Amino acid sequence: MPKLYEKLQELVPQWRAERADILKNHGGEKLSDVTIAQAYGGMRGVKGMICDTSLVEPDKGLIIRGYPLLDIMELWPEQTFYLLLTGDIADEEIKADMIREFDKRSHVPEYVWDVLYAMPNDSHPMAMLNTAILVMEKESVFRQWYDKGATKDQYWIPTLEDSMTLLARLPAIAAGVYRIRYGKGDLIPWTPGLDWGANYANMLGIPDPEGSFAKLMRLYLHFHCDHEGGNVSANTCHTVGSALSDPYYAVSAGLNGLAGPLHGLANQECLNWVIETIDKFGGVPTEEQIEEYAFETLRAGKVIPGYGHAVLRVTDPRFSGFNIFGKQHLPNDPVFQTVDRVFTVVPKVLEAFSNERVKAGKNPIANFWPNVDAGSGALLYHYGLTEFSYYTVLFSVSRSMGMLSQLIWNRAVGTALTRPKSVGTKYLKKIIEK
Repeated sequence: MPKLYEKLQELVPQWRAERADILKNHGGEKLSDVTIAQAYGGMRGVKGMICDTSLVEPDKGLIIRGYPLLDIMELWPEQTFYLLLTGDIADEEIKADMIREFDKRSHVPEYVWDVLYAMPNDSHPMAMLNTAILVMEKESVFRQWYDKGATKDQYWIPTLEDSMTLLARLPAIAAGVYRIRYGKGDLIPWTPGLDWGANYANMLGIPDPEGSFAKLMRLYLHFHCDHEGGNVSANTCHTVGSALSDPYYAVSAGLNGLAGPLHGLANQECLNWVIETIDKFGGVPTEEQIEEYAFETLRAGKVIPGYGHAVLRVTDPRFSGFNIFGKQHLPNDPVFQTVDRVFTVVPKVLEAFSNERVKAGKNPIANFWPNVDAGSGALLYHYGLTEFSYYTVLFSVSRSMGMLSQLIWNRAVGTALTRPKSVGTKYLKKIIEK
């Protein structure tokens, strides 16, 4: 990994010096106060960790190393990973270097396929992916270095080695999971010289005569790469990695969190609702029909999947980017047309319904706008990737870039073992009594 390694050799001492200066001169400054509601509510909003790879601004959405997402939506995943780690956008020479590096590391050991083929036929694709990652742990360079007595300031180097190898193998493993689990035929080999996203698209075996599915895969992998450090997958990977577990352990743990329905299931639920809407009205519904069905859904005590976000208070820029792609490549697709029409109608419905709630003495709806999951599934569905339970695997391949870049950074600066203090209910009662 010559060029990326050289860049990090330059950056790591700067990161360490910056961290040491902040700790020495400002370590006593308070970041956050914590309420009892936050402690019970999953620590939402508590500022208690450092993540330099990306930021989610409520009024702007995802920002990667200072770049708003829609300003860099043309990046290929190789450039995305380089940006996450270094803060720089890789030029064509560095991008080509990254492609060559993934080529060299892309071979998946035969024992991985032996394990996957031995798993029950009805295994969940996420269980298959995470098992494949975990079974490769025996090859961890980090563990080899640690066992031989590597010093703390060297830890980032074997972590980078493991990260590059794992990323290089993930598209083949994920595509293999798809073909094995859903009976799609023989495995399709990696094509040397082809980029990470296009290789993944090709190995899935989805027909792509014009190459637009490969473009979607590049975009999808880029858009889902990172989302700060506090989401379940990133936070879990960080916590496990803080114990100096190697990247295979840490990423597998993070993706086990991503498999949870509250984290990685949303795009399936959104697509289901859109398809139900089409079925209900016998085709692409009119705006009036969508308004009617949206009110019906809300008044039945249900949510409209894909609308609202824990942090965002604007349209998710990832939704906007996918919407741009849809209008360019599949403007006449009925599922995409419905998604686009829902976007025109539903925010207004949510605002009106929120006003109804306020008049009834209930809490208003905080966010009327779509998140990424409101539209991403429709694009996959158009190209024939209709196995909903597989969608989280696609998310996982992408999110691994963010988890691994955060893990490398934390090893580089020597982040401490994660160990927050917990308190009991009796302790809270004493505080309340005071």
